[in-house]
Amino acid sequence: MSMFLDTAKIQVKAGNGGDGMVAFRREKYVPNGGPWGGDGGRGGNVVFVVDEGLRTLMDFRYNRHFKAQSGEKGMTKGMHGRGAEDLIVRVPQGTTVRDAETGKVLTDLVENCQEFIVARGGRGGRGNIRFATPKNPAPEISENGEPGQERELLLELKVLADVGLVGFPSVGKSTLLSVITAAKPKIGAYHFTTIVPNLGMVRTHSGESFAVADLPGLIEGASQGVGLGTQFLRHIERTRVILHVIDMSASEGRDPYEDYLAINKELESYNLRLMERPQIIVANKMDMPESAENLKVFKEKLAANYDEFAELPQIFPISSLTKQGLATLLDATAELLDKTPEFLLYDESEMEEEAYYGFDEEAPAFEISRDDDATWVLSGDKLEKLFNMTNFDRDEAVMKFARQLRGMGVDEALRARGAKDGDLVRIGKFEFEFVD
Repeated sequence: MSMFLDTAKIQVKAGNGGDGMVAFRREKYVPNGGPWGGDGGRGGNVVFVVDEGLRTLMDFRYNRHFKAQSGEKGMTKGMHGRGAEDLIVRVPQGTTVRDAETGKVLTDLVENCQEFIVARGGRGGRGNIRFATPKNPAPEISENGEPGQERELLLELKVLADVGLVGFPSVGKSTLLSVITAAKPKIGAYHFTTIVPNLGMVRTHSGESFAVADLPGLIEGASQGVGLGTQFLRHIERTRVILHVIDMSASEGRDPYEDYLAINKELESYNLRLMERPQIIVANKMDMPESAENLKVFKEKLAANYDEFAELPQIFPISSLTKQGLATLLDATAELLDKTPEFLLYDESEMEEEAYYGFDEEAPAFEISRDDDATWVLSGDKLEKLFNMTNFDRDEAVMKFARQLRGMGVDEALRARGAKDGDLVRIGKFEFEFVD
């Protein structure tokens, strides 16, 4: 079984903030000591860090839940609780992180040691020392810690390579990679010998170097899910130059020019941007008897069907077995890489806007709905956050929450919707009676 994994769905949960404390000074010689409860500590963030030593997302195959520690509760003598350590999750270079609910791209992690906070920990709740006022010098009020952010993420690995080898199965991509790099891919005389991407580093005679990826063979319909190609077409997206390998000997009875058109069609169908990448046509297996004549016909068809104002792609006849023409091919590839910029993988519509962890001023503070059992249901980010941070074990905190609801206009809105004295109102799993 292959140990290569390039997609994963995981759940992350940042730590909750620690609860604030209700405490009072009780020293013998300190009259009217007052409140003395400290704030809770900050919950830990979940942080993705790029590790260049990782090559696949295999670590996420069985471990799909990541939860950071919560902050410590506030303590007496006004001492804050300890903040929790961030949870560090290591990912390979080239990992794209998406929000599973919205499909938006959160980040694209390509640099070694690059960090990104995927879930932020909640702030600590305030202790009663924070609520002292001249009118209420000894408050019995504290806040619960803010809940940490929780989300489901889609991870997608796109191999980091400057050059990608594409073509039909058994055209010689793996053999080519094995002779131009130190990589040792599995090579066999049957289709789909390569079932995972293989990477290798090339160094030319002039000292230039670049990374090459040998991708599993494509067949017609790969962009719609036929064969193995649909799983690995994503890895071509990061490449800047495509080496289009063609079996010029036509050993399997296919027309080399039709092969060329078919593969380009699959690349275009998968992602139109792939056609922006410059291509070099690699006419392989030129040591075979029919190859020279087939190459001549291929060039004629290519020229006849190409736009007269467009620049024809370069064609390099090679033989991976005899190593004929490899030096010229590699030099031309290095030269093309030097003048080819990196391509933008995602446009602004695919990227999530910079995260904002406060309240959206334009969003409604609460929403009211009616459950099947005639209970009024209150929801909304602002209201639910106030509810979660209220310590319902303290009467003063409960009264404070009631005043906050009234100040938000919840009472008036319920009354306008037809709520009557004694009706049940629910927030989450908590229920109380509406008092008119």
